[in-house]
Amino acid sequence: MQMLRRKVLEASRRLPLFYAAGDAPRGSAHAVATLAAAARWAPPATSGSLAAAPWSATQRRGAKMLGSDVKLGNVIQRRGRIYQVIKAQHSHQGRGGATIQVELRDVDTGNKITERFRTDEALERVFVEERSFTYLYQEGDTVTLMEPETFEQIEVSKDLFGKAAAYLKDEMKVNLQYFDGRPMSATVPQRVTCTVVEAQPNTKGLTAQPQYKRVVLDNGLTVLAPPFIEAGEKIVISTADDSYMTRA
Repeated sequence: MQMLRRKVLEASRRLPLFYAAGDAPRGSAHAVATLAAAARWAPPATSGSLAAAPWSATQRRGAKMLGSDVKLGNVIQRRGRIYQVIKAQHSHQGRGGATIQVELRDVDTGNKITERFRTDEALERVFVEERSFTYLYQEGDTVTLMEPETFEQIEVSKDLFGKAAAYLKDEMKVNLQYFDGRPMSATVPQRVTCTVVEAQPNTKGLTAQPQYKRVVLDNGLTVLAPPFIEAGEKIVISTADDSYMTRA
């Protein structure tokens, strides 16, 4: 770099700031040649620079995360492959310490594998681009969404939502996660209000502790709810695990 600076400085001193066409001073051709030669001394752009790398490549530059932080929808890099977490279940087995069992989907091939991580194990998370859309309708296995600012409509596979597709409702705000310019997963809000269409009768006095009962929601899902919940009521459900949260 020092040699480059000296050559550029030497060449620049031989060139006036302005001169008319055809009036270039003697020696200017040599100065221009010196500048060109000096440019050849410039170090090449490193392959690891963010400016030189395409956007899709920078996505692979993730951040470290612990196994305890792994959740549904995360994208991680493992053994040189990119995987999306489609199931995650935490467990604690005696003296072995806490672990998390995950089901992973290979982003490129679609193949699924099951892995088990320690909660203190370091993993590499891959960042994806997330965009918001409004749900419009679905036909068969295709879901139609609308970009809220441009009103542009796109069609995606229902499979991107997984089991959460059951919670899709008109004008619901959903998010698509993009990797390498293509949608790879979709998520719905964490809390969704549903109507109970069928509920088991409330049996009082049989046990000291109230037992949860099965109720059927307007989207067809069956979940557990407190014994006092009756048909026709609106309840809030966690879409992460289909659990009852509260009355709406």
